[in-house]
Order: sequence, then C-alpha cells, then structure tokens
Amino acid sequence: MRKNIVFVIIITAVFSWQCSKVDQPLSFKESIEASSAKINTAIDKISGSAGYQILTITESGAKSDYIGGFSDSIDLELIAGIYDFKPGNEKPRNLYFPLRLFQKTGTSEKLIVNLPEKLIFYPKHLHFCNRADSALKNNFVISATDYHFYSNWWHNSDYKLVADLIKDSKEIGSLSLLSAWKSGTASSYSKNFTFPEGYSVLRQGETGDTNKVVFALSRDKDTLLKETIMFYGESFKRKEKMYLLSIGNIDIVRGTEIDSIQVYLDGILQKTAGAKIIDEFQDYNSSIFFRRDILLTFDDGTSAKLSELISPARETLKSLSKAMGEIYFSKHIVDYIAFSIYYNNH
Repeated sequence: MRKNIVFVIIITAVFSWQCSKVDQPLSFKESIEASSAKINTAIDKISGSAGYQILTITESGAKSDYIGGFSDSIDLELIAGIYDFKPGNEKPRNLYFPLRLFQKTGTSEKLIVNLPEKLIFYPKHLHFCNRADSALKNNFVISATDYHFYSNWWHNSDYKLVADLIKDSKEIGSLSLLSAWKSGTASSYSKNFTFPEGYSVLRQGETGDTNKVVFALSRDKDTLLKETIMFYGESFKRKEKMYLLSIGNIDIVRGTEIDSIQVYLDGILQKTAGAKIIDEFQDYNSSIFFRRDILLTFDDGTSAKLSELISPARETLKSLSKAMGEIYFSKHIVDYIAFSIYYNNH
C-alpha cells in the first residue's frame, strides 16, 4: 500500500512539473523563433497553391489598362446569372469589350462564370480570344456573391467584389475587395484573399491627412504577421509617422512621439530585449519586404536579424504584398468578364 502511495505521489509530481513547464510563458527569443517558424510554414504552403498563382498573375496580357476613361455603374443584379465560356461568331464592336464571350445558361442571384483555367492563368487568351479555346473544358468557376463597379471621368470610384474561386471542383480561395476613391479627398481600400487551409493575406490602405498601409498574414483568427506604416505626404516627400510590426505575440513600435523603439511581449514592455530598425536607404518606401530589416536583441545578449529568421518566406511575402496591392485578377479578369456580359446584355 505504501509503495502505491509513493508511486502516485511521484506520478502527480511529474505531471504537475510538466504542466507548469507547458504553462510557462515563452521568452522573447523563444517567441520570435516560434512565430517565425509559423510564418515560414504558412508561406511554404501558400506558395505552392493555385490561389498564389492567381494573386501573382503579372503577364503582359493581364496589364492592358482598358478601364482608362471608363465611366459607368454596374451592380451584381445587372449581370447576375450562370454563364459558360462560349465565344460568338460575331466580330467584336471594339477591342476592349467583345460582343460575346459568354453564353447565359441559367439564372442565379450570383454571378457564376464557368471558363477554362487557361483564360485565368494566362489572361492574354481571354483578352485576345481564340475561338478554338471554346473547345476547352470549363473547369474554372468564379462565383461572385457581391459586385459593384462605379467610376466617373473625375477619377472617383466605388468598388466591391466578393467571390469564391473553384478549380476542378475544388475550392482554391475566396477574394474580398472593397475600395472607395474620391479625387482630392480621403480614400480607402481593403483587399483580402483566404486560402482553403485557413490562411489569409490582407492589404489595407487609407489616404488623407495621415496615410496608412497595412499588410497582414493570418491563419483563422490568429495573426502571424502584421506590418502597419503610417506616414505624411506622398511620393518622395513621404515622412513616416509610426511603424508597427506584429509577429505572433510580439509587437515592435516606432513613432515620432516615442523616444525609442519599443518591444512588447504579450503586451508587456520588454526592458532588456530590444530592436533596431535598419533601413537600406532612408527613402519613402521601406518595409520588411523592401529595404528594411530589424536587428533583434534578446535577453541573453544574443541577436538575430528578422530577415534571417523568415528568410525562407521573405521573397514570397514580398511578392504577396505587391500582388495584394495590385490585384490584377479583379481588374483584368473579373471586371473584363463583367463588362463584356454587361455590354452584351445592355
């Protein structure tokens, strides 16, 4: 009986020690290493996905600026329905809006477009359509639950797109865009793409007395990385007002009203750990994806550069940040399709 009691006491002690070890908060160094590993894992999965391919479309056929001078308003209800890619025999009325690319095959409150993936990943085949492409399988689906496009001659615009993307009957991501631009006044935009695994990338911006640019990488409700830059002015006259970088449970803050760079771990200001922001050039366009690095100093006196900790992911993050700022897919594919349907029916 005594042996059993001793055994229970030992097991209880070991279990309690393990629990206390698990519950013990990570140090600044352990936290940044763990958070960097999550970022690298996320980007490794994202970079091989079809969603990433769509976001980073940059071929010349996708860049033609056909919306220049466009003035009109198109709502989802004006183009709602189910459409299959089936180019007509008629000659197009003009180069930008072909007479017929899609045939309506059903009714829906959404805009559902079925077309070959070739026209998505190589948009020049959409813009300069070859009738032979109609023989290709319609294995890609754009399913938009919301769409609004408004633009006028004074460069004012209002835009919204919410769409699910499907390839070979498998979801490859959801796109949500919202922007409002008014010439000479404050403007804003928000662009979000969510991958099937729960990862999402976000790009937001505001212009006005103070400008703001945000890029974030998340998984479900957890923010893996978020960079926020607030600044005055435009172009080369830009002056940074505040810089905030969040990596997991770590926040690095620099601002004009702060005496020094502050580092927080779980919301607690660190006294020994620190950070130094290194800008390759003292210009207006610095971020951790472009000409900026951060030297981290840990409690044990060792240090490491952020670029080294996230080196496997940094170039992909850079391309994602740029792609989310441009979103060729919405303008040069979805809008092009929406306009061709609208002008053909109205």
